[in-house]
Amino acid sequence: MAVRSPLRDRADDSLLTLVQDVPQLVKNLIVAEFNAVKGWLVKTATDAGIGTGLMFVALFFIAWVIPMFLVFLTALLSLWLPVWASALIVMGVGVLLAIAAGAAGLVFYKKIGRRESPIQAAKTDVSIVKEYANEF
Repeated sequence: MAVRSPLRDRADDSLLTLVQDVPQLVKNLIVAEFNAVKGWLVKTATDAGIGTGLMFVALFFIAWVIPMFLVFLTALLSLWLPVWASALIVMGVGVLLAIAAGAAGLVFYKKIGRRESPIQAAKTDVSIVKEYANEF
């Protein structure tokens, strides 16, 4: 069974047929642009939510590292090597976790800026239509 393309050859259609199809085509364009905006908003909100959550994780680990740094200083002053060494290791792990969560959050925030806005795409469509309208 042959698969038919949704696009058909309109070369033999009459002017009246073409004009009658314009409202449906405009409606389809508006619906498609609206769906594109909805999809863009969902992706943007998802990325912003994940990025914000990861930033809170980074803040949690930073808030956890500060008291550990104080413990490290206390242990260093007491000059008992195993205590300050262990405090330094725990502090280093906390800093690494905070850096990793912050970097992962930035990746999601950068996704938002790279994504093309459907509003910009609609403006491009309008400018193309205006350009062709001015030719006639």
